[in-house]
Amino acid sequence: MPDLTKAEPIEIGRRHVAAAVIGNALEFYDFTVFTFFAVQIGHAFFPSGPHGFVNSEFGSLMAALGTFGAGFIMRPIGGIIIGSYSDRAGRRPAMMLSFSLMGAAILALAFIPSYSVIGVGAPVLAVLARLIQGFALGGEVGPTTAYLVEAAPANRRGLYASWQGASQSVSALVGGAVGVILAQIMAPDALETWGWRIAFLIGSLTLPFGIILRRSLPETLHKADHLPDYEHQGFIKGLRDHARPIVLGILVLAGGTIATYVLNYMTTFARNTLHMGASQSFAATFVLGLFGMISGLIGGLLSDLYGRRMVMVWPRLLFLVSIYPLFLWIVSAHSTFALLGGTALLSVFSNISSAAFYVAFVESLPRRVRSGIFSTVYASSIAVFGGTTQLFITWLIYITGNPLAPALYLMAATAVSIVAMWMMVESAPVRIAKETA
Repeated sequence: MPDLTKAEPIEIGRRHVAAAVIGNALEFYDFTVFTFFAVQIGHAFFPSGPHGFVNSEFGSLMAALGTFGAGFIMRPIGGIIIGSYSDRAGRRPAMMLSFSLMGAAILALAFIPSYSVIGVGAPVLAVLARLIQGFALGGEVGPTTAYLVEAAPANRRGLYASWQGASQSVSALVGGAVGVILAQIMAPDALETWGWRIAFLIGSLTLPFGIILRRSLPETLHKADHLPDYEHQGFIKGLRDHARPIVLGILVLAGGTIATYVLNYMTTFARNTLHMGASQSFAATFVLGLFGMISGLIGGLLSDLYGRRMVMVWPRLLFLVSIYPLFLWIVSAHSTFALLGGTALLSVFSNISSAAFYVAFVESLPRRVRSGIFSTVYASSIAVFGGTTQLFITWLIYITGNPLAPALYLMAATAVSIVAMWMMVESAPVRIAKETA
C-alpha cells in the first residue's frame, strides 16, 4: 500500500496560489459586503410596515443579520462532507465543488427579486442561498489549506499557507472600498432599491477566473490503490487517532476566531460605542485589512525560518499583554490616531501568530485525513464563536456599561489559545532538522 504522506511535492506558482485562495477571498468579500449593506438587504427581503415581512426597522435589520448568520449553521456540515470528499477524491474536485456552490449562492443573492415582487418567496430564497453558501464555505478552507501545504516546498509551507489568511484581508479591503464607493456615488434611493446588488455582482466577476484556474490545478493527493479502511473508517478513525491536535486546534481556533471578530467589530465599536464619525470608523476596517495582510505573510515566512511554535506563541503573548492597554488608549484618547494605531498593532500581533498556526495544524495531521479534520475543526469554531462573538460583546457593553468589556473577553480567549499553542508539536522542517542534528 502506498504511503500517501510521502507523495512528492509539485512545483507551485502564483497561479496555483491564486486558484487555491480565491474561494476564501470571495468568502470574506461577501462577508464585508453583506454587513455593509445589511440595512438595504433587510429592506429588500424583510421590509417593515403593515404589509411588510416584519413590524419594525429593527426587525428588518435583525432579520437580515439573521439571514447572514444562517450560513454559520451549515459550515460544520460542509466541513465534514466536502472536507472528507477532498480526502477521498482529491483536493481539486473538492475545491471545484465548494467554489461552484459559493458562486451560485452569491449570484442568487444579487438576482433574487425583492419582497415587493414575489412576496414571502424572497426571504425564503435569500435564506436558502445563505445556507448553500455556508455549506460551501465550511468545506473550502480545509482542502485549500491542505493543498497549499502539500504543494509548497517543505521550507516554504508557512509562507504559501499564509496566503490563505492574507486573502481574507485583501478581500475585506476590496469589499469595504466597494461599499464606500457605491455609497458615495449613488443616490440613496438607487442604492436602497438596486445599487447594493452591484457589490455582489462585482464579487461574482471572480467566478469564471476561479473556475478556470482551479480546473487546471495539479492534484496533490494521490491514491494508487483502493484503501477500504480509509474509505469507510478514515474520518472517524482520524478523529479518534488524532484527538490531541484536534482538541488543541479547537482551542487555538476559538481564540483566533474571537480575536478576528472582535477586531472586525472595531468599525461598529467606533461608530456605536465611541460615537466617532463614519470616515474614521471605516478607516479602521481598512487599517485592519492592510496590516492583517502584511503581517500574515510575514508570520508565515518567519515560521519557515524559525519554527511554528515560536512564531505562534510570542506574537500571541504580545497580543495578550497589549489588548487592554490599547483598548484603554482607544477609548480614553477618543481620537482617529488612537483608533487606527491601536487597531493596526492588534492586527499585526494577531495575524503573525495565526499564519504560523494554520500550517502547524495541517502539518500535524496525516495527508489522508487532514482536509476533513481541518475543515470540520475550522468550520465548527467559526460557527460557534464567529456567529456569537459580536452579539456577545455588544451584550457585554450593554449590561456592564463598560466600553472595555470586549477587551476582557478577548484576553480570556487569547490566554487559552496561548496554552494550546505551546502544547502543539513543532512541525517546521528547520526546527526538526536542528533538533535531530
